[in-house]
Amino acid sequence: MNDQWMSLLGLANRARKIISGEELSVKEIRSGKAKLVLLSKDASFNTQKKITDKCNSYQVPYKLVEDRYKLGQAIGKEARVVVALLDDGFAKKLLTLLD
Repeated sequence: MNDQWMSLLGLANRARKIISGEELSVKEIRSGKAKLVLLSKDASFNTQKKITDKCNSYQVPYKLVEDRYKLGQAIGKEARVVVALLDDGFAKKLLTLLD
């Protein structure tokens, strides 16, 4: 997988169009603000299940990314397991890059 998605996520972060962390992401999924959720493949089973179940019940698309370090690195943070995008434009573009 190429890492273009990481640059785009970095841009979204600088534009303040993302939220990271499990609890905050769930809150944004519930509120309908999350347009796309990125979940690291090395998230715990419980976290994966919680996030994917929420995404499915609220019809929010989600994508798995390699690992928590890549996800964190993309937004200039330590490891992150869940990132939610709050912007349609960024979400659509990321979906194309992560297919």
